[in-house]
Amino acid sequence: MEKLVQQQRNYFNTNITKSIPFRITQLKLLEKVLTENEQLLYDAIYADFKKSEFDTYSSEIAFVLNDIREAVRSLKKWSRRKWVKTNWVNFPASSYITPEPLGVALVIGAWNYPYQLSLAPAVAAIAAGCTVVLKPSELPSATSAAMTQLINSHFDPSFFHSVEGGIPETTALLDQHFDKIFFTGSVPVGKIVYQAAAKNLTSVTLELGGKSPAFVTESAHIKMTAKRLIWAKFFNAGQTCIAPDYVLVDERIKAAFIQACITEIEQSHFSFENENYVQIINERNFDRLMGLLSPEKVVHGGNSDRHDRYIEPTLLSDVSWEDAIMHDEIFGPILPIIAYTNLDDAIKEVKNRPKPLSCYVFTKTNVTREKILNELSFGGGAVNDALMHISNPHLPFGGVGSSGIGAYHGETGFRAFSHYKSILDKPTWLELGLKYYPRSKKKLNWTKRIMTYLS
Repeated sequence: MEKLVQQQRNYFNTNITKSIPFRITQLKLLEKVLTENEQLLYDAIYADFKKSEFDTYSSEIAFVLNDIREAVRSLKKWSRRKWVKTNWVNFPASSYITPEPLGVALVIGAWNYPYQLSLAPAVAAIAAGCTVVLKPSELPSATSAAMTQLINSHFDPSFFHSVEGGIPETTALLDQHFDKIFFTGSVPVGKIVYQAAAKNLTSVTLELGGKSPAFVTESAHIKMTAKRLIWAKFFNAGQTCIAPDYVLVDERIKAAFIQACITEIEQSHFSFENENYVQIINERNFDRLMGLLSPEKVVHGGNSDRHDRYIEPTLLSDVSWEDAIMHDEIFGPILPIIAYTNLDDAIKEVKNRPKPLSCYVFTKTNVTREKILNELSFGGGAVNDALMHISNPHLPFGGVGSSGIGAYHGETGFRAFSHYKSILDKPTWLELGLKYYPRSKKKLNWTKRIMTYLS
């Protein structure tokens, strides 16, 4: 690991990655590698958890390809100097801000969207001019092997290299001195990454998670709300960091909402055979999820098959804030529904917990919408929809508080791997004497007059 990182640092120090044409060439090469090997990627992810080609393309490969194409189109604009005003103290001079790559970057991917959450940050790093060490998650072993094979057979390891392995390999990587660490995963592991980065004062972006609420208010369009929420919750079998973790529904529409959700689940026919559902990633997570189920609170679903790592889309009702399922992020196909009679009380309960990664508000009332959006702190979200905010590259994606540090996507991703260097450029043909020695009362009076006039 030490040799690899030093090799990349030496390569970065040649300044070749600072060339815009070089970055564009590497991004186009990655696009070519992905498009020419789509079937390999489809087969690998299906082997890991039965994800269909449609879902793999729409939620993984398309995201990465769109990021590449956006970066290729916009890289020259993103990399331009930005000229800013110069204050009178520095007259005559010009001032500008110029982005430069941070250096050697470590990207630690997540298992739930193994292509998107590994390669999208890597695209941002390449666009910014960094070298990249990628550590894909070891849990989906076939996808990890596929990405590593493609990257390591097409890119110079001094520039872009994938390292497979588990905790020992990740620990060894974190012992190295990187200039940027980008991590997607759980809060506990995020803390470990943050502590490792702190030893070298390394800049970090942490994309974590949390219990993301969905508010369904009395004025919500019940049928459409159920349609969008059920799709968002059970896509990828609930193994999505921005999935609605639980629903807070107005007591007056609770029964109608639950029935609409049941109808939507039944009409969707979630199954491996229909190619709209996936396996739980492993038996450990299967057992964890089944341990959260309270049979007496199941109003729909609840069936499972440990051999196939299958858990039926499940709705829970009459859930309390004290239940085990409300303690940590669920990350599976179980949706608790909590009724509220007072919106202020529901908001207060969410405020009393760690800041979520996402929040979704279903309402037709502007006052209610603004109340929830303004009172709650969360990474990002949507009104009358769920999950889809991540598909807009012009919206920065990231958490706040315990749900994450920093953001990416589009130009925000470029910024995440860049340092914005401030430059004052001053000619030598004129110099005002007020700042130089010796001090005098006259100089002080002139300074006060000028400061007062310009303030």
